[in-house]
Amino acid sequence: MTEFLDQLIAFVTLLWDLLQSRVSTFLVPGWRQNQLFILLAILALAFLARTVARPRLQVWARARVGWQKWQLRLLVQIRQRLALVFFVIFAWTVYLVMQQITWPSRSYLIGFAATLASVWLGVALVARMVPNRSLRLILAWSVWIYMTIYYLGLADEFSAFLESLAINIGSLHLSMLTILTALVLFAVLLTGARLGSQTASRMIRRNSDISPSMQVLSVKVVQVLLYGAVFLLGFRAIGFDLTGFALLSGAVGVGIGFGLQKVVSNLISGVIILLDKSIKPGDVISLGDTFGWINELGARYVSVVTRDGREHLIPNEDLITSQVVNWSHSDQFVRLDIFFGTAYGDDPHLVRRVAIEAAAGVPRVLSGTRAPVCHITGFGDSSVDYVLRFWITDPTGGLTNIKGRVYLALWDAFHAQGISFPFPQREVRLLGGEGATMADD
Repeated sequence: MTEFLDQLIAFVTLLWDLLQSRVSTFLVPGWRQNQLFILLAILALAFLARTVARPRLQVWARARVGWQKWQLRLLVQIRQRLALVFFVIFAWTVYLVMQQITWPSRSYLIGFAATLASVWLGVALVARMVPNRSLRLILAWSVWIYMTIYYLGLADEFSAFLESLAINIGSLHLSMLTILTALVLFAVLLTGARLGSQTASRMIRRNSDISPSMQVLSVKVVQVLLYGAVFLLGFRAIGFDLTGFALLSGAVGVGIGFGLQKVVSNLISGVIILLDKSIKPGDVISLGDTFGWINELGARYVSVVTRDGREHLIPNEDLITSQVVNWSHSDQFVRLDIFFGTAYGDDPHLVRRVAIEAAAGVPRVLSGTRAPVCHITGFGDSSVDYVLRFWITDPTGGLTNIKGRVYLALWDAFHAQGISFPFPQREVRLLGGEGATMADD
């Protein structure tokens, strides 16, 4: 601990001496001081230009139609950093002009400020590609600090100081410099993995030759490979010996055997579902009381959206071990049956013809080779019983509503033709003799 404090005091002392020496150079009249005044003037001019240009840029940005999202986001980032953008432009302009009309030693400070501001602007714009806010802050501040120290000529001293802040665990030497480097590397690799997985996902989903289930499986495999590579490269950068994870993997295996059976079962069931293509996004399924269409295939569950807008997260294992009705497994054709009865006095030939015509006139009901049909199923106590069968190709549009429309069409058509729907009728007769006496009593 004493050695660490001594190193920290020595480093702070070095920074303080350097700062004093640099500040003292600007107190002496000369070109160093003139360059400082020029930079302050450029800074004031940049803020003035931002005040004038920001409203006009806002009006121009709102008129952009058809731009992609990344272009609009870049425009927003530039608008938020207009002062820095103008400072970079003005500083480089002044620096290049002074390089031509005067001695280079009289503009080196302006060139340093222009370079540093350009680096800050570039890092700020590139860091916006990182979607995670924490990783974005780590990456941006790390690069800003490093580039500032590098251009100040303190990179070697700062690196040596961070390297001295270390702990030794066996053969592992873990310093603050290694940790910071690993954090930046993790941020860069995670950003690259995320962008790579998103690009691969878009390319795979645009390929119509790949089935939806295989598209999901391919995207998952790409994500596992990319993020697995990030994990391995990140720990190798720190200096961990990955062979030691063999013991850890054995312990994890024991833990899985006891406590994570369901999780692993769902993961394996998800892979099986993707491989055998039994269900895929967009399929309409029934599982128990749940009827809906598959919205997403996850690693642990399947998202099923019902007609009432509820989203059910069904574990993958249930889809493997339970009986699932897939209404659109091999094709989108779905046959529906409607049962009804008419009075014995109605002509069954007329009933069948009217029922078929009524069903065919309902939207969503198919005609042609899969036209509606109607058959007599039996002679009941109070009615002649029929079944009306028709086909649809959009089960995602609902089954109950199309049945309701067909029933309503039958009601209207039968009333127009004078066909009646019978209802059960019972007659109670009181016989003479003892029965009549009991009835009188």
